[in-house]
Amino acid sequence: MSMKKQRNAEQAVGISAASRITGIEIHTLRYWESEFPELLGPARTDGGQRRYRPEDIQNVFLLKRLLREEMFSIAGARKMLRDQRARNQAA
Repeated sequence: MSMKKQRNAEQAVGISAASRITGIEIHTLRYWESEFPELLGPARTDGGQRRYRPEDIQNVFLLKRLLREEMFSIAGARKMLRDQRARNQAA
């Protein structure tokens, strides 16, 4: 395992801690995983528990901004993220 992967694995937190850090309810985190699988996919332990890495936490904050602060719908946020990804790939 590379140093970076090992460091991220050590920094990963469970869903309860991710909820406290981000201010997003646990059931909402699970729902967002199903709605945005390309953006939010926490690692799983052998027992199936979610482990949110630092990049997952950052993505939760991004979704929180889009959905709760900028008031995008799920479909609108998905389209905006898809368009942004396409622009980044074209650049």
